[in-house]
Amino acid sequence: MSSSAPTAPQRVTDDLDRLLELLPEVVQTSLATEEAREQLLEVVLDLGRVPEARYPGQVRALGQRPLERSDLAAVVERLGIFGGDNRAGIERTLHRISAIRNRTGEIVGLTCRVGRAVFGTVAMVRDLLDSGESLLLMGRPGVGKTTALREIARVLADDLGKRVVVIDTSNEIAGDGDIPHPAIGRARRMQVARPELQHQVMIEAVENHMPEVIVIDEIGTELEAQAARTIAERGVMLVATAHGNAIENLIKNPTLSDLVGGIQSVTLGDEEARRRRTQKTVLERAAEPTFALAVEMHSRHRWLVHRDVARTVDLLLRGQSARPQVRELGADGHLQVEEVVPPAASPLSSRPRLVPRPLPEPDEPDAGEATPVVEPLPVLRVYGAGISRGALEQVVRARQVPVEVVGSVELADAVLSLRQQFGRDPHVRRQAQDLGLPILVLKSAAPPQLQRALERLLERHRQDRAARDRAAQDPAALSAASSQGDDALAGLEECRLAVEQVVLPHGQPVELLPRSDRVRLMQAELASRYRLRTAVFGRGSEQRLRVFPA
Repeated sequence: MSSSAPTAPQRVTDDLDRLLELLPEVVQTSLATEEAREQLLEVVLDLGRVPEARYPGQVRALGQRPLERSDLAAVVERLGIFGGDNRAGIERTLHRISAIRNRTGEIVGLTCRVGRAVFGTVAMVRDLLDSGESLLLMGRPGVGKTTALREIARVLADDLGKRVVVIDTSNEIAGDGDIPHPAIGRARRMQVARPELQHQVMIEAVENHMPEVIVIDEIGTELEAQAARTIAERGVMLVATAHGNAIENLIKNPTLSDLVGGIQSVTLGDEEARRRRTQKTVLERAAEPTFALAVEMHSRHRWLVHRDVARTVDLLLRGQSARPQVRELGADGHLQVEEVVPPAASPLSSRPRLVPRPLPEPDEPDAGEATPVVEPLPVLRVYGAGISRGALEQVVRARQVPVEVVGSVELADAVLSLRQQFGRDPHVRRQAQDLGLPILVLKSAAPPQLQRALERLLERHRQDRAARDRAAQDPAALSAASSQGDDALAGLEECRLAVEQVVLPHGQPVELLPRSDRVRLMQAELASRYRLRTAVFGRGSEQRLRVFPA
């Protein structure tokens, strides 16, 4: 963890009085104090309901009288004309008023979003702007993407002297009216007549106004993604936001995947598939990403920075974890940067092991009575191959199970893998087998499947713990358990080598060495993951598995 010098304090301007003077009198009275205005997100006006003020994590009623049609009509009259996207604004402010209409087109509700210009947020990515690489911001609604975009446009135009053009489709970046808000500095603003024309205005900006940087809020359609790639290929820097909380969302979104390089299915030749030890059909990145840099905004003060989007996408397609840079802005104004370094591969002997801990001595020992101490089950560390870390963590939180989702095989006690991913990533499989980790293969990453898989792994974890406890009290049992584990590992490795070196490449059946029932069952399960048939031959202790080509 590194820490930078303290950044300039953030300064906020909101022009809130100009918004409140348009709203009903009861709203103005209720929000007259500074305490009521602090952290105000929006005011909601719905026909037949009491007005509401919304803050982070809470809602406050304003008055007691429900709104009538005349109240809404008076507000709409003061606001003026709503655009095709059902939004209106206040000239030279950042506030946004959105309308809800009934089936006949009459306005029956208003959402009055408070717009604030926050100066100083760009400190989180100030160094990235000097690189001239295109930057993509992602995050949930309300996390501050548009605020950051506005400040980035100002810094690029004023501090770095760039020719910046802001494509302001809904007038959220530079406010309503013909004169842009001072928050964007010397950057120029192009408005968009209708939202569906945003991609055309993006191209027009490049062709007519010679920008060095184009700033866009919310790329959400395939045409806009194609326009962004066209602009990037002309050497213009892009700064934009996109629908999605993380890069994984963009990879899975066929409309926007081109922003991170696009995804294509590639069929490998037999020799290449054997060399990679994968299935013949794999997913790969189709091209260079439109945005070389990406930021996942988890909160206003904690951002995850991907400094090489191409590498991140390649890792995710191989079922590995992304390794972003974590940046946090502390309360003291210091920017703290944490580099996530992947742990080096370690041999089995260097894996952390559970060691017996001495029991604490009682305050008043009783020589004739022993107090039983129950040691809690240690947390099960699980690595997901081809499974979203967020999906696993969501199941863990929902079920409240003692599971920790880790970012590498070396840190794990068990591995979860999707069936299609298992053959694509032999490196993970080999690592897990070398470390003696159980691998559970799933058909899909649906939450019920993940829940059942974690429960199975936890049950096995408890059984292994109980076996180790028994073995610790009986050295002979420890030796037997160790030999059984060695036999299982040897049997699995024998099966894997037979499949990958004989059955798959040459199409010939292979008969394995005699093994116990438990090991034969594990071998048959491993062969089924390669979609191969098996059968048991022999009697008694000479029973062995035969693997047949598909």
